[in-house]
Amino acid sequence: MALFGTRSLRSLFTHPGFAEGVRAIAGPALGTVALGLVTGVAMARSGLPLGAVLAMSLLVFASASQLACLPMILAGAPLWVIVLTALMLNVRFVVFSAHWRRYFGLLPRPQRLGLAYLAGDPVYVRFMQRYPRRAPDQLAYFLGLALFNWAAWQAASLAGIFLADAIPPDWDLRFIGVLALLGLAMPMIADRPSWLVAAVAGAIGWMGQGWPFGLQVIAAIAAAMAAGHWAERRAPHIATP
Repeated sequence: MALFGTRSLRSLFTHPGFAEGVRAIAGPALGTVALGLVTGVAMARSGLPLGAVLAMSLLVFASASQLACLPMILAGAPLWVIVLTALMLNVRFVVFSAHWRRYFGLLPRPQRLGLAYLAGDPVYVRFMQRYPRRAPDQLAYFLGLALFNWAAWQAASLAGIFLADAIPPDWDLRFIGVLALLGLAMPMIADRPSWLVAAVAGAIGWMGQGWPFGLQVIAAIAAAMAAGHWAERRAPHIATP
């Protein structure tokens, strides 16, 4: 975050908006902690080298992609399937970026890249709830949200990596991961199109259980995107509650 300069960064950290952002994300960060722990354990038990696991935790910072792609890597899935799955799981950030542009589009590119790395799902939800339009203190609030969420993820992920051997294998951590994902996703389901998208994705994912290489994930995402496009473009009346 030195991209902002030492003096300006210090002013952002001491701004009341930063503390407000930390308080706002403290609750949702519990879901981030659960996901980080589950992902850390999954990576540690995957058999990948420790260096690769640590790099994935620190650099990738995307629980859904990591949890979906790890089994594919271990199963020897084709590289294109792994890459396509990761891309489709993260295509939502393309949509998010259209919204972020309204707030941070005038910042220099290095700063925008740094903010994009930190902009996880709970950060997006909390920020958009607090700022339906631009405001002078929005950057301080964003950093409060994003840095606390990032720190919670890294601490939990590293704990999962280094404490994996101490966690009994019969603990069904995947169930905790599912609950955490639901906790992060539910606030985003705020209207009828999003409910339709969630229902279609869930139905395809359930029907595709047992498909090789986790292809049901790709199918569910593709079907959900098609349903969302139909709801927004072909049937706009669905959008009104």
